[in-house]
Amino acid sequence: MQLQVMNSPFNQEQAELLNRILPTLTESQKVWLMGYLAASQTVAAAAVTVEAEAEAPVAELTAVQTTAQPISKEVTVLYGSQTGNSQRLADNAGKTLRERGFDVTVSSMSDFKPNNLKKVTNLLLVVSTHGEGEPPDNALTFHEFLNGRRAPKLDDLRFSVLALGDSSYEFFCQTGKEFDEKLAELGGTRIYPRVDCDLDFDEPAAEWLEGVFNGLSEAQGGSAAAAPQTAAPQAAGETVYSRTNPFRAEVLENLNLNGRGSNKETRHLELSLEGSGITFEPGDSLGIYPENDPELVDALLAETKWNPEETVTVNKQGETSSLRAALISNFEITVLTKPFVEQAAKLLGNESLQELVGNADKLKEYINGRDLIDFVRDFGPVTVPVQEFVSLLRKMPARLYSISSSLNANPEEVHLTIGAVRYDAHGRARKGVCSILCAERLQPGDTLPVYIQNNQNFKLPQNPETPIIMVGPGTGVAPFRSFMQEREEIGAEGKSWMFFGDQHFVTDFLYQTEWQRWIQDGVLTKMDVAFSRDSDEKVYVQHRMLEQSKELFQWLEEGAAVYICGDEKNMAHDVHQTLIDIIEKEGGMSREDAEKYVSTMQQEKRYQRDVY
Repeated sequence: MQLQVMNSPFNQEQAELLNRILPTLTESQKVWLMGYLAASQTVAAAAVTVEAEAEAPVAELTAVQTTAQPISKEVTVLYGSQTGNSQRLADNAGKTLRERGFDVTVSSMSDFKPNNLKKVTNLLLVVSTHGEGEPPDNALTFHEFLNGRRAPKLDDLRFSVLALGDSSYEFFCQTGKEFDEKLAELGGTRIYPRVDCDLDFDEPAAEWLEGVFNGLSEAQGGSAAAAPQTAAPQAAGETVYSRTNPFRAEVLENLNLNGRGSNKETRHLELSLEGSGITFEPGDSLGIYPENDPELVDALLAETKWNPEETVTVNKQGETSSLRAALISNFEITVLTKPFVEQAAKLLGNESLQELVGNADKLKEYINGRDLIDFVRDFGPVTVPVQEFVSLLRKMPARLYSISSSLNANPEEVHLTIGAVRYDAHGRARKGVCSILCAERLQPGDTLPVYIQNNQNFKLPQNPETPIIMVGPGTGVAPFRSFMQEREEIGAEGKSWMFFGDQHFVTDFLYQTEWQRWIQDGVLTKMDVAFSRDSDEKVYVQHRMLEQSKELFQWLEEGAAVYICGDEKNMAHDVHQTLIDIIEKEGGMSREDAEKYVSTMQQEKRYQRDVY
């Protein structure tokens, strides 16, 4: 519609100017302009209020101030993140709210001084759940503070929590739930209800941010009509690859690192990033969107007797695909989650399934190790329309792998170290979705959809002279290969010590020749190895650490940074306890003081973990 003097509040010159510029604006520019005008209106209204108050009698002004205290525009965003997802979402929230006129501070929970919590008026928490319902490493101190005796009353606090998790785990979003409940218990008021996100978190996170923005705006007495932007505008023709827009990387090399006769298969993958503009740092991860094994999909179709060519909708945008193609590329079929089983029970009306859902312990036991074929065999046939059933399935989640190369050493390439996962469960052979794709079906020349997952919680020291101690058995070696390549490229002079372990020296010493060359060239100062199946008594990396306890503690006293990568439940837990044992023994400390020593190292970013 053309603006005219008759149908608008503008004069002829203004209408002509607006008619020329409005058709040229992009959607993002229109949204920005709406927000800008809404914010300007709020500011103008506030100015009028102030002017009116200045002219009011003193008694009347005092009454107004007593009944309507202004709401602060200061917002504190704290994140607890293990792999970087929560940090990225927190940074995005901060950027978006700043664009809407709020004064925002974004910080890791470990960098925030808990005693300052009483000074915060508007608090947003973005936090993932790690391990068995535990906080991420950089959220531990803040979590302990809130649940301790020193936690203050927070009657003036307004807050909201965005929780990240994986619904295939028992303690889904547990850390976020605990923060949300505790802040309310301490007297805080929710700006917006907590949102629990599964692996596909982008849309619910955007909805949470919009809800928070509306809540803050309503408290300000302003308009919340303009939705917050969730992405920065980009230059025309520029392509930004990300989690939601992955880059198709060509496979350059795909090698088995294990020797003949090994019980393991570890793939070394080299991918081309040429033309993508993608950059990363040592310590970051690569996300891969894999495909399900076509043989598994065909077995599922045979079990259900579904038509593989039937058209189904695969996402909220309304995109469609054949059922077989959708089951290969779009949906997760190898894992059962509690929400899926609960929703399927309502949809299918199966009595035995409803009975299972009603027993939490039996449901937990059933879900463990089973997939969609098991479910259909146990509770089929599926008589509801195919579209209704597949709509219950989770979107195919990306798999994250620690990058095992330095971009400085290998320009426009990224290397990965991936252990092939094969096991038996419930009478059937099982395969890891992404690892077996790489091991059995991926050839040089093929492409994979990938993106970089930045991880600021696992980074080399800023000072290259700082000594580093690395503990990474098996595929946990990956980020330390990137560390050493990077330190070699920049000529880092700080000492370095590697603890590596696996089953057999002859077949499982991953990247052996590279480690030996780095030792010979002085890039690596010291290396200790543990091969658990080469002796009668199993020896692991923590045993090698204990054997070197005196020197290891000396390195710690010299300011060394410690890095651990690998299995969280077993290896990383044992190494953590061993580190405390060494500090207690060699430092002549009590157990409590040794634990405080490690906690201080974490706060100083001298103790970092990339665990899964």
